[in-house]
Amino acid sequence: MNQMEKNLQKSGHQKIDWVSKHMKLLNLIQEMDYSLSGLKIGMSIHLEAKTAYLAITLKKLGAEVFVTGCNPLSTQDDVAQALKDFGITVHAKRTEDENEYFGFLHRILDYKPDLILDDGADLTVLAHTQRQEVLENLKGVSEETTTGVRRLKNLQVQGILKVPVIAVNNAKMKFMFDNRYGTGQSTWDSIMRNTNLLIAGKNVLVAGYGWCGRGIAMRAHGLGAKVMVSEVDPIKAVEALMDGFEVGKIEELAPRADIIVTATGVRDVLNEEIIRKLKNGVVLANAGHFNVEIPIEKLEKLATRKYEIRQNVNCYEIDGKDIFVIGQGRLVNLAAADGHPVEIMDISFALQAFSLIYLSQKYKQLKNEVYDYPEELDKQVAKLKLRALGIQIDELSDEQRKYLESF
Repeated sequence: MNQMEKNLQKSGHQKIDWVSKHMKLLNLIQEMDYSLSGLKIGMSIHLEAKTAYLAITLKKLGAEVFVTGCNPLSTQDDVAQALKDFGITVHAKRTEDENEYFGFLHRILDYKPDLILDDGADLTVLAHTQRQEVLENLKGVSEETTTGVRRLKNLQVQGILKVPVIAVNNAKMKFMFDNRYGTGQSTWDSIMRNTNLLIAGKNVLVAGYGWCGRGIAMRAHGLGAKVMVSEVDPIKAVEALMDGFEVGKIEELAPRADIIVTATGVRDVLNEEIIRKLKNGVVLANAGHFNVEIPIEKLEKLATRKYEIRQNVNCYEIDGKDIFVIGQGRLVNLAAADGHPVEIMDISFALQAFSLIYLSQKYKQLKNEVYDYPEELDKQVAKLKLRALGIQIDELSDEQRKYLESF
């Protein structure tokens, strides 16, 4: 091992050691009477310290774990290097080469995993389209994200899905906390550390008012921004309005924005006409999933000049104006920061661990469908969270229970 690898290894171990002291749910699960012995788990996930500790937890439960990234720019090389010291197979590095990224996904499928833990569904879609031989051994999939669940439901509708899928993203303990509080805090952490700009007094446009958009808008408001919201869903639009935000069409709001954050799950949130009307100095960040929400190819086509003005920030000169994009339009909190807060991901990864345990026990009884997260596991994670915090809550008395069951 050369000196650079030693330095990466040390840094990665420090990061993993830090999160291990704050991921109390995973620590509790490691002590519980669950086993994944004899199972091979393929993970495609944003590879940083918190996800590394999830992999370590699965390893401690007896699984053989193979890990890669789910986004070319979100892997932290120091964590990937250190994770190998825990007996976990890692094929991942931070890269801008998508062919290299997909090559790593293929390497994970080469091990023919029994279970897949996916984030965004790239690994699962690849298994069902280009690597169908791995389906002979695959027993189930646990999917982390809104985008991934949508993609896998589309596989189901088209009759392509060949294994049961647990939609971890649909767990209440996931979307109410990870998507809202996690995305809300980590998005602004990334924007602030990469721009060093003040948020107070800025016009901020949040495109999309799902759980992620709610969190982003809430935190922007807390930082003193004047928040605007664009939506295609009328119910969510009314909710944003009732939450105190200005709501309108994106083509009317975007030209006024100092910062635009996309969180929609769809592509090309800004079209060419809107791009040309953007304010000089506007900052664009994507907190959705794939690098399609901010149309980078359109920006590059329109720009007379493109250059990196700060680390993780590219400047596009268009019609004499500067448009700044963080993290190349990829997931801003991971491509250009450390992801969600540790305690938030502790909840999400507890859900993932229980999802894999559930699949390992129930896969023969399940159909090749996308299932909502089991309610009993959702509540179990909530109870464990309260236990980890030393908090007790009330219980219904027998009389109260009887009253609720009466008619």
